[in-house]
Amino acid sequence: MAAPVSTVAAATPPAATQRRVRTGYLLLFPGIAWLAVFFVVPLITLLITSLQVGVPGKSGVYTLGFEISNYGEALSSYRPQFIRSFVYSSIATILALVIAYPLAYFIAFRAGRWRALMLVLVVAPFFASFLLRTYAWRTILADEGFITSFFNFLHVLPDNRILNTPIGVILGLTYNFLPFMILPLYASLEKIDPRLIEAANDLYSRPFTGFRKVIWPLSLPGVVAGTLLTFIPASGDFINARLLGSPSDSMVGTAIQVNFLQFRDYPVASALSFILMAIILTVVFIYIRRAGTEDLV
Repeated sequence: MAAPVSTVAAATPPAATQRRVRTGYLLLFPGIAWLAVFFVVPLITLLITSLQVGVPGKSGVYTLGFEISNYGEALSSYRPQFIRSFVYSSIATILALVIAYPLAYFIAFRAGRWRALMLVLVVAPFFASFLLRTYAWRTILADEGFITSFFNFLHVLPDNRILNTPIGVILGLTYNFLPFMILPLYASLEKIDPRLIEAANDLYSRPFTGFRKVIWPLSLPGVVAGTLLTFIPASGDFINARLLGSPSDSMVGTAIQVNFLQFRDYPVASALSFILMAIILTVVFIYIRRAGTEDLV
């Protein structure tokens, strides 16, 4: 028995739909090509390098191999740097959230005609080099500077200094990645309908209760995105630890940089990079599962 005409017509997509599908693939091609050339190829190259074997008698010369022990050596030799990296980046992420949330809230609901100016001030640090901004913090946190002198007056610094201490590294990480926390938070808070807050006030809820029941749940997408955008780059950063910390404050990013450029131990440096990537991906996966993937949209 022949199928109804309507069924046959529905099973065959019209020419316009086919053209739209082809156009969609063509629009995706530049992005896919970019990822293939600048992400997939370097990733494969890094994996091959991490398994290379050193040539006996030739320092810094390696040949293709399958040396899994490079990963064990990297993890055992630089375990303190891994722990330090995730502790510093976690504290910096929490500090950034504490600082960024009130600021993003003010910009979204209280800034009024000053909103555009405040957003420009948030992104203004991006117009200066990351390295120059970190160097500037060496002056700000200098032993004879105002900040260190003030806290020494209060007798709250354990070593009577901030520069070349873990505190300096954490403050540098917090400052440099703070805009990555503010902007997603602002984007989420700005979408909240003010009438929901007014309704909470009309129901005689306390300000903290209104925040906990209305504002915080609706801003969770920005919290999740901001914490990820802050924690991930902070974990692999090496500039702040190099300029604001001491050798005992080095992070895994510093170990990767030193092994690549100074020791020329490319397999161990590549193995460190892969281990760091695997740990971050695992942490992010668990975090997203706990937070709920719907919080990212």
